[in-house]
Amino acid sequence: MTFALAMTALLADADPIGIAGERAICDRRGVLYFPELRLLTVSDLHLEKGSSLARRGSLIPPYDTGATLLRLQAVIADYQPAIVISLGDSFHDGGGAARMHSSFRERLEALMAGRDWFWVAGNHDPDAPADLPGETVRDLAIGALVFRHEPSAVRVEGEISGHLHPCARVVQQGRSVRRRCFAGDGGRMIMPAFGAYTGSLNVLDRAYAGLFRRETLMAYMLGTERIFAISGSMLRPG
Repeated sequence: MTFALAMTALLADADPIGIAGERAICDRRGVLYFPELRLLTVSDLHLEKGSSLARRGSLIPPYDTGATLLRLQAVIADYQPAIVISLGDSFHDGGGAARMHSSFRERLEALMAGRDWFWVAGNHDPDAPADLPGETVRDLAIGALVFRHEPSAVRVEGEISGHLHPCARVVQQGRSVRRRCFAGDGGRMIMPAFGAYTGSLNVLDRAYAGLFRRETLMAYMLGTERIFAISGSMLRPG
């Protein structure tokens, strides 16, 4: 992605941005951390998507849950948050938690131990996950922030949501790069999907219409080693 450096701001994971006055860190692995609150947010894990698809006849390798949990374990080890919010579609369907292998369940419960854990209800998993600790909520307000799965059609300052699996595309000198991203305008944020088997939707798609102030829209693209902050004017569809 070096060809795009001239038109981007490079952000190390430790460089904070502002969301409704709260300092936040966009981590290149796809999580959002609020240092003053010791709060880590992750969205759209879609655990057990592989087993869900297999039940419908799509035989794909059943490794998504293990891969997703390993990545989640790494970011939790790095930040040691007091609060974790899983921002909806944590499981790919309502039976996903019950299907999860006992070894994965034990790993997940170990990550949850000693911290406040909130499951935000999603469209794929509207009910509490079976036999797992943590509190299930429709939305959650903490300070100036409001956490929910689907972004509100009416603008809500401080809203952190997921659901749309945002990505961004930039083009320069005939070369194109498309990456998952955090999408925000300083007042609200839509998070990238974290799960191993999740896709993405360009932030210029009509599904995002009216959600952001276009003049302050930023896409924080996930790079291998850092975040690339791209202004909305530099983004391209596709």
